Amino acid sequence: QVRVVESGGGLVQPGGSLRLSCAASGRIFSINVTDWYRQAPGKQRELVASITSGGYTNYADSVKGRFTLSRTISRDNAKATVYLQMNSLKPEDTAAYYCKTRRVDGSDWGQGTQVTVSS
Repeated sequence: QVRVVESGGGLVQPGGSLRLSCAASGRIFSINVTDWYRQAPGKQRELVASITSGGYTNYADSVKGRFTLSRTISRDNAKATVYLQMNSLKPEDTAAYYCKTRRVDGSDWGQGTQVTVSS
């Protein structure tokens, strides 16, 4: 199993930037893909971006060119962190953002972090 913890959310003005972090611990070398999802009030959860263990990335059309994923592993190999750099934020980016790690034998979700884009 993998423990997943998100952080980095907050309130930002339109056009601003935030960097979200998804820290995974436990069986980190069993993780094949890490996804970022978001869910706005009254809407379905949607996939925002994904990164594979090999560094291949994929983005939803709504965030392409504005959001960027990166991935690091701690020196002691105890933690894998995926960052979601969000630039040129828009009010429609307001949502709870969730990280999901996928393994061959299952997946794990974090508790989410709130992003609010408002003036």
